[in-house]
This record gives sequence, structure tokens and C-alpha cells, in this order.
Amino acid sequence: MDERAGRYLNVVDVEATCWPTRAESGGQPNEIIEIGLCVVDLEARERTAKHRVLVRPARSAVSAFCTELTGLTQDEVDGGVPFAEACAILEREHRSRTRAWASWGDYDRKQFAAQCARAGVRYPFGRRHTNAKATYSQAHGLPKRLGMAGALQHAGLPLEGRHHSGADDAWNIGALVLDVVRRGAWPERA
Repeated sequence: MDERAGRYLNVVDVEATCWPTRAESGGQPNEIIEIGLCVVDLEARERTAKHRVLVRPARSAVSAFCTELTGLTQDEVDGGVPFAEACAILEREHRSRTRAWASWGDYDRKQFAAQCARAGVRYPFGRRHTNAKATYSQAHGLPKRLGMAGALQHAGLPLEGRHHSGADDAWNIGALVLDVVRRGAWPERA
């Protein structure tokens, strides 16, 4: 695979343990339970790969609310890898430290940073992050930033798969990134 600087972009979307309200969490922290990743070839202007890493939470449990939202169950994520191994997979198999990456908003970036700090795990990404939500809004001259599903509708693109599935959402965000690329508005990164 050609790895010229800036050709490939990792689009990342995470799902984390969650509850209807903070009070209902019982003090449990939000922990990443799924990492979805879509590789976008910025030169060929296509999505080239879709990946999913299930992560076993260490300090929280999957609530019924979380299962309803994400489709993920406690049994399913219990078969996942520990968070440290998930970060190592990102680095080893997806070149996360050297490739630019994007997410829809800043939640994913902040969740990784917080969880890495809490767990004493090396942050698996480099500094070249793009907030695709902000970039999409700017490229389209929108006064308000849209959620991913709203942006797909705005762009006339289908929502492929299940919303709030990390792998499916990363794939859909990849389509929105390509919309911005075609408009010539995606930031250049070396």
C-alpha cells in the first residue's frame, strides 16, 4: 500500500459505555467499547477499508440504554480486547501514530485522551486530527454544525448500516469527508 504522507486518512468513531443520565451511571466512567475505523484514500477519493475493534471495559458495564443505542451487549464486549491492546492494534495495524485522522466532532479525540490518561496507556494517534464536523459545516457554509445523520441527509448520502455502530459510523463519516474533499475544502496535511 502506498503510504505517501497525507494520502491515507483514518476516520475514527468510538462507542462508549453510556447511561440515560450521569446519575444513572452509578459513578462508572464512560469507557470505549468499540472503535470503528474507515480508511479514506484522499488521492483516489474513495473509502478503502472498514475495521472494527471491540474493547472490553475495565471499570464500567454496558447498560440496557447503551445496548439499545449501540446494539452492543456486555457479553459481546467481554469478548473484546483490553483498551491498551486496542490502542496497540491502532498503531500496529492502522498506522495511527503517523496517519492523519478525523472524527465527527471532538468527542472521540477527547475520549481517547481521557481514557489513555486514566489507564496510563500511550495515546495512539499523532497530532494531525481534523474535526470533520466543523470542516463539513465550514465547507457548506452552514451556520450550525450538523450531527452525522443530519449531514448525510444534507449531502444527499444514505446512512449505511446502523447509526451508533462505530464501524458503520466511521464508514459514513468517510463518505462525508469525501464530500468535503470533492469540494476542495479538506485541509491539506503533510
